Amino acid sequence: MEDVNLIKLPEDEDGTPATKRPRPLTFDPESEEEKRQKNVKRLAMLGETDGSVKLLEELVFGAEDELLERLVEEVKFSPDPVQKSDNLTFSQVDMRHRYRRNLMKGDAESTMSKQKLQQRMREQFQKAMGGTPSWAESDDDDEDDLLRRTGNFVASSESLPSGILRMKKCLHANSCRSSEDRLTTVQFHPSAQVILTAGLDQSVCLFQVDGKTNPKIQSIHLERFPIHKAQFSRDGETVIATSFRNKMFYLYDMMEGRVSPVHTVRGLNEARVKEFSVCPEGGALLLTGSRGYLHLLTLKTKEVVRSMKINGDVSGVAFSADSSKIFANSEEGEVYVFDLRSSRCMNKFSDDGCVRASSIAAAPNGQYLACGSQSGVVNIYSQEACLNSANPKPLKAVMNLLTSATSLAFNPSSEILAIASRDEDEAARLVHMPSLTVFSNFPVAKNKFVYRTSCLDFSPNSGFFSLANNKGHAPLFRLLHYKDF
Repeated sequence: MEDVNLIKLPEDEDGTPATKRPRPLTFDPESEEEKRQKNVKRLAMLGETDGSVKLLEELVFGAEDELLERLVEEVKFSPDPVQKSDNLTFSQVDMRHRYRRNLMKGDAESTMSKQKLQQRMREQFQKAMGGTPSWAESDDDDEDDLLRRTGNFVASSESLPSGILRMKKCLHANSCRSSEDRLTTVQFHPSAQVILTAGLDQSVCLFQVDGKTNPKIQSIHLERFPIHKAQFSRDGETVIATSFRNKMFYLYDMMEGRVSPVHTVRGLNEARVKEFSVCPEGGALLLTGSRGYLHLLTLKTKEVVRSMKINGDVSGVAFSADSSKIFANSEEGEVYVFDLRSSRCMNKFSDDGCVRASSIAAAPNGQYLACGSQSGVVNIYSQEACLNSANPKPLKAVMNLLTSATSLAFNPSSEILAIASRDEDEAARLVHMPSLTVFSNFPVAKNKFVYRTSCLDFSPNSGFFSLANNKGHAPLFRLLHYKDF
C-alpha cells in the first residue's frame, strides 16, 4: 500500500519537489550541504542568524546535515529500514562525524545509540527554544524595534491603552510564497520566531518572522489534500493537518523530518476528521465529531481515550486557562462546561440572545470567555460566572460584525480579543479587553488588506498579529506596545 506516495516532500529552493520517499533513502551529502549553506546565507541577510531558528531548521527539516546523516545511518545499520523503530536501540551512530561532534559531551560518547542521539537532539532543541535569540537589526525609529528576545514568558510592560492600537503593517508573513488559493490557517510557533500557513492549495509552509523579509523556511505539499486546519503540537515539534472530507489526517514530525498519514484512529467512529484543538497539556487532540460528540485522542497511541457529548452540533471548543476544563458551544447557542479528566458536564447555560452559535474562545488568564454567533454578535463573559452560574450575563456584547463571527482569538496577555468573519471583506476588529471597547484604527478603511479572514493568531508574547485570508495572504502586523515576540 503506497500511501506515502500521496505526499510530496518539501520543495527545494528552486521550487522543484524533492524526491518522494519511500525508504530506503538515497542522499547526496554534498548537495544537501550546498542547499543548507544557501539557506544560511539567505537568513544571514537579516543580521545575526538566531540560534534557535537554526537549530529548528537543523532538527525539523530534512535538508540539514545532522538529520541527513542520521537517516543515512538508519539505512546503513538497519537490516530492514521499515522496522526502524525496532532497531532503534541497537543501532550505533558514529558521533565523531563532523556533523555530530557538537552533540558529544565527552570522548566516551564516540558512539551512541540512535535512541540516545534522538533524545540528545531533542534536549538541545528544547534548550534552544527557550534561549535568547539575536534579532535582526532594527530601524532607527525605536517604535520599529523588532523583537529582542523570545521564550515562554509574558512581556513586562505598562497596561495597554485603549482607543488607538499602536501598530505597524509589515510585509505579509507568507510573502515569499503566497498561496494560490484561500488560506485556512495561520499560527505562530509556540516558542520560536516561526509562523505556519496552510490552505486549499494543499500546502503547509513555515516562515521565519522578522517583519521585514519573513524568509521561507520550508514548505510541504500534501497531494489531493486541501487543508482545513493545521496546528503545531503543544511542544512545537509536530504539525497536525486535517482536510474537509477525509477520515485520514497527517502528522509532520519536525524532529524526524517525516510526514506520516494517520488512516485509522482506534475507537473513532466518525466519517471524517476535520475540526480539532490541541490540548494545552500536550500529547492529545480534541476532535470535533458529528452529532455533538467530542473525542479525546492521544497522539502517541492514535486512539480515543474518552468522548463527551452535547445536544446538537458543536460550533467551537476552548480550554480553560488551567487546561482542566473544556468550553463547547452548540449551534443552538448552548454553552457546555466539561471537566476534562472525568468528562463530566459541570455546567450548561444559554449564550445570551444567541440563535445560532459560530465560535468560542477562552482568555489565557482565565478571566474571559467570548462566544460568537452567526448574527455577528460576540458576547464576552466572566469565565468564573460561566463556571458557576446557570444564567451568566455578558459583560459586553460586541456588535461590530454584521456577518457570522467565525474566528475569535485572545492575545497571550488577554488584553486583546481579535474577532473576524470570513463572510465579508474587512470584517475584522480588535477589542481592548480592560475597557471592553473596540480599537478605532483597525482595520484602516482607506485600502483593503484584510479581505475575508478565516483564522487569527498572536505571537507568543503579542509582538506580532497575523491573519489568514481568502486571497492566499497572511497580513502581518507589529504591535508596538509589546517589546517581545
